Amino acid sequence: MCGICGVLHFDSQPVDTTCLRAMNNTLQHRGPDGEGIFAEQGVGLAMRRLSIIDVAGSDQPLYNEDRSITVVFNGEIYNFRELREDLTAAGHILRTAGDGETLAHLYEEWGAAMPKQLRGMYAFALWDAPNRRLLIGRDRVGEKPLYYYHDEKIFVFASEIKALLRHPAVPRQSALNDSLNLALYLGYGYIPAPATPFVGIQMLLPGHTLEVDAVSGKINSKAYWSPPPIEGISEKAHYEEYIDRLRELLAESVRFRLVSDVPLGAFLSGGLDSSLIVAMMQRQNATVRTFSIGFEGDASFDETPYAEQVAQHLETIHTSFTVKADALELLPKLVWHYDMPFADSSAIPTYLVSQMTREQVTVALTGDGGDELFAGYERFYAATLFEKLNRVPRYVWASAAAIMRTLPEDTGYYNPLRRARRFVMAAAHSPGLAYFDLVRLFNADMIHQLTGQVDRAGWDFQNHFNGNVTLPDLLYTNMTTYLPDDLLIKADRASMAASLEARAPFLDHHLIAFAAQIPVNLKLSGSTTKFMLKQAARGLLPDSIIGRKKHGFGVPLGAWLRRDISLVRETLLSPEARQRNLLNLAVVTRLIDDHASGKRDTSRLLWTLLTLEWWHRLFIDVAEVVGV
Repeated sequence: MCGICGVLHFDSQPVDTTCLRAMNNTLQHRGPDGEGIFAEQGVGLAMRRLSIIDVAGSDQPLYNEDRSITVVFNGEIYNFRELREDLTAAGHILRTAGDGETLAHLYEEWGAAMPKQLRGMYAFALWDAPNRRLLIGRDRVGEKPLYYYHDEKIFVFASEIKALLRHPAVPRQSALNDSLNLALYLGYGYIPAPATPFVGIQMLLPGHTLEVDAVSGKINSKAYWSPPPIEGISEKAHYEEYIDRLRELLAESVRFRLVSDVPLGAFLSGGLDSSLIVAMMQRQNATVRTFSIGFEGDASFDETPYAEQVAQHLETIHTSFTVKADALELLPKLVWHYDMPFADSSAIPTYLVSQMTREQVTVALTGDGGDELFAGYERFYAATLFEKLNRVPRYVWASAAAIMRTLPEDTGYYNPLRRARRFVMAAAHSPGLAYFDLVRLFNADMIHQLTGQVDRAGWDFQNHFNGNVTLPDLLYTNMTTYLPDDLLIKADRASMAASLEARAPFLDHHLIAFAAQIPVNLKLSGSTTKFMLKQAARGLLPDSIIGRKKHGFGVPLGAWLRRDISLVRETLLSPEARQRNLLNLAVVTRLIDDHASGKRDTSRLLWTLLTLEWWHRLFIDVAEVVGV
């Protein structure tokens, strides 16, 4: 795992290597084990290395035989051994024993279509000197990030935005001064790719390459992969038709991700997804190290007893952490690593468990992607209820929601009143918007109160659908929006902040293709989420774990913020926040007061605004990027 960055001058002016090194050093947390730089004829590539495979022999940049092709690379190519055999048989000479060198030689064979041969998670940059062409690419699902900026003179790219901002040609300007963009963030809790919160900076989409012609200055982005369509309902289908192949593909995906020359383990929450990954690891590797984390403050958020149950059943070497975290102390560090306002508060436990896991291993397997592939979220079942209850007039739902708003709510994880109120409020909308109301942060009315703007987030989400909103539509949309723009951003930044490589077996594109073929009624069977995956886990895990109710990876944020609301008030109503004139501070004050009094749990909304404020302080208010 690494961090990469680079600069291309269209006029062939020499690259400032001091600036390039400054960009590269900003990525040191992604690769603390070494660095490499290549610079010639108006182009410069750089990387920071976290050594995982061929520790001693695969320092980057990497080259083909005559060094006309230069590569820097972030990630892992899991099928590199098979690729090396094919390339050697075709006459190529490989000088290392690692995975990254295959990219240079594959490019000689396949050109810009080279990523189609890869099985892995990656972001790469390749300089084709004879044709003066730069090719950058990103893995199919979006596990590894890549950002870029360009104007008529220069093209700059990096694994993280903070590295881009080290280059003087890249402007440090907020796109959230546009209240429509701000409304988008308030709804989603992130800025959907390819946009970012910075003017002029874009994110390369998953499954895409981008080719830059240094002679003409032309830039061409192209998709080489997109998720397959999701199979609909088949009443005749039975899970036994699919279970053997599903287990086979999942075992194969895990086996590929066990290749490492450094210590390896797994995150274990005690939920189905991570537990099944660990079970597959245990069948292939006699000794598995597992890690879980719990928090003081609210027992409803603590999953460590379930993780310990699974660890005992599978006989892993288990480490369970219990921490008393202060969310507001962690906030600046999290925002600095994410480079953007990022409202998913599960970034807190993901960061902390990554930090503590890194003390023992360098690579950790995760259960990310299981919910997206196999309909694991309860909101998918809620969406089917919306369709069944469609005959109830929407004004009835709206009236019920108005009554429920007056009731106080606690901050526990399973808060039935909060869940019921969210469902009732959502049911008052059209199907696509009803589903979005289950996952969004600020609703349309709150966005209007805060910014005076229309609900751009809801409009944007509904654009993903044509007509009816079916469960396959929702699964596909989650795969292409929430997964890459939230979950995988969270996993990458949190793990890389600790110099830990996270690998997600569920996101192998062969497994994704097979899961798409499984009829959707075998994923969500009645009210049973992940039905197919639960059948695949029979005999590998205790039934009590398989049948557990879905529990997200969260922290007792509501209790933490309610414990000392003064710090929230001081931040969100500070002179700096007032001078921005972005939000209606009377509405912000009401959110703070409602949370402090126990009238409502507004912690998710407050966290959304806190990350926004700290992003301004760390990236917009300052003259240059500084660490925290």
